[in-house]
Amino acid sequence: MHPTRRHVLTTLAALPLAPRAALADTPLTVVATTGMIADAARAVGGEHAQVTALMGPGVDPHSYRQTRSDIVAMTRADLVLWNGLYLEAQLEDFLTNLARRVPTRAVAEAVPEDQRISHADYAGRSDPHVWMVPELWEHVVIATRDAMIELRPDLADALGTNTDAHLAETRRVGTYARDTLARVPEDARVLITAHDAFGYFGRAYGFEVLGIQGISTESEAGLQRIRALVDLIVTRRIGAVFVESSVSDRNIRALVEGAAALGHNVRIGGELFSDAMGQPGTYEGTYVGMIDHNATTIAAALGAPVAPRGMDGRLSAGG
Repeated sequence: MHPTRRHVLTTLAALPLAPRAALADTPLTVVATTGMIADAARAVGGEHAQVTALMGPGVDPHSYRQTRSDIVAMTRADLVLWNGLYLEAQLEDFLTNLARRVPTRAVAEAVPEDQRISHADYAGRSDPHVWMVPELWEHVVIATRDAMIELRPDLADALGTNTDAHLAETRRVGTYARDTLARVPEDARVLITAHDAFGYFGRAYGFEVLGIQGISTESEAGLQRIRALVDLIVTRRIGAVFVESSVSDRNIRALVEGAAALGHNVRIGGELFSDAMGQPGTYEGTYVGMIDHNATTIAAALGAPVAPRGMDGRLSAGG
C-alpha cells in the first residue's frame, strides 16, 4: 500500500465516528474545501447550516494538504463538500476514504460530462475550474442543495427557496459578465494568466486563453514556454497579462520583462481570482463578487468600457 494512503487510513481509523445528520432543530454542520463551494453552501443553507471552508483567500487547492484540524472538522461534519474533478489532488485519497464514514459529495462532478473540457494535462480527467462560468456553476449549487436535502428532507422547502434566490443572483452576474466581456474588441480577446484556469471562461466568452502553467499549478513552467509566450505577446502586440491571487506572480512578471527586452510594453492588467475568492467579509469574497471582479478587470484591461465599480458599484476601489 502507498505510504500516503496508509497514513490516511490510519488517521481516519484513530478518530471517533462522526455524528450523522443534525437533529431537526440543529443546523447542518458543513465543511467545504474551497471558498466557492462554501459560498454556495452558505447561500443554500442560510440559517440552517454552519459552513466552514478549509481553504481561504490566496490558497491553492491543487497543492493543498489536509491538516490535523481539517481532519477533525471533516470527520465531525454532517456533510463534506468538495469540488472533485481532481482539483483537490492532494486530498483525493483522504476524501475518498472519508466517504465511507461521513456523507461526502464531489459537487462539481454534477456538471454534465458533455459540458466539461478535457485537457492533455489530465489524461482521462476534466478541467476542474467549472466555477469560472455561472451557467456551469448552477449545477454545483443544485448539487449542494440536493446533498443537504438528502440529509434534512424536512428543510426541502427552505433550502429550495434559498437556492432559487442564489441562482437568480448567479444568473444576473452571468449576464453582466457576458455583456461586459462582449465589449472587448475581438482582436484583444487574449487572456494570459499564470496557470490554465480559464478554459471554461474562454469557451463561454470567446477568448483565447493561455496559461504559463497547465491546469494544475503543480505543473512546471519551463523557460521554453515563457519564451514562446513572450514572442506571442510581442508579435501580436498584446497589451495586458494577468496575475492570480492564489499563484505566484513570478512567471507573469517574467513575461512583462521579456517583452520589454524586445521593445514591447505589456502591463499587468490586474489580479484575478482563479482558484480562490477574495477576503472574507468583502464583496469579492463571495462567488458573485468574484465573477464580477474578474469580468470587470479583464474587460477594462483589454480595452472595453466598463462600470468602474462593477455590476452594482460594489467592487473595491481599483479592484
